[in-house]
Amino acid sequence: MIRGLARRGSRRAAALAMLVLAMAALSGCLYPDDATPGHDASDRQAVLAVQDAVDRYKEATGLLPIVSAEESTPVYEKFKIDLGKLKRMDYLGSIPGAAFENGGHNQFLVIDEETKPTVKLLNIPAFQQALTVQGKVDAYMNKHGGKPPLGEERYPGFWSVDFKKLGASEPDVRSMYSGQTLSFLADEAGRVYYDYALDIATAVRKSGKTPSADEDLRRVLVDESYYVPVKSPVYAWVNGEPVARLED
Repeated sequence: MIRGLARRGSRRAAALAMLVLAMAALSGCLYPDDATPGHDASDRQAVLAVQDAVDRYKEATGLLPIVSAEESTPVYEKFKIDLGKLKRMDYLGSIPGAAFENGGHNQFLVIDEETKPTVKLLNIPAFQQALTVQGKVDAYMNKHGGKPPLGEERYPGFWSVDFKKLGASEPDVRSMYSGQTLSFLADEAGRVYYDYALDIATAVRKSGKTPSADEDLRRVLVDESYYVPVKSPVYAWVNGEPVARLED
């Protein structure tokens, strides 16, 4: 069994390396500053405008203009910015067109709220698609004694979602970091995630740094883009590749 796991890990690492190299060869560089979805010029301008408003609001009030969230809310979904408040108090001239509140496709969030509050974007279509798949998985589990529709094991504790069991095709959801199609994962409890391993491997390769064993690799995606990773498991660097892991 151990040898089988090692072989699967080696095959996954080799496939991941080939994909990263292929992307680099096609694009000429890993994350062109203005060529990937995560570096859209209008998104950049919107983030900068809201960041300025958030900074000025905090300087004046000592608080952040965020909507209250439950403690259990995932870190990259938690601190939603109250754009309406910023507009009413004249910190924003208008709500950006990129914002969900104004018909756009993004939710504006704050991360690093206690150290250096930083504005990021959550892609609403990707978020909603994950919720749709989660709903299908939940419905399947209700009909099958709580057993989720799991396919191939991708990482310890994570499997692909078997869409054939759901009677559906896997949705084509594109990564905001690379434009590549994201695949779905599920854990044994049936919780649904996106797999960002290829994006993380690309970002690590670009950085030229070897991550530490205890580092949450989602951070490299956040640092490389204006976007947070939607519905992502935690990733750790194991034997030269990003591996999804269950949270403690």
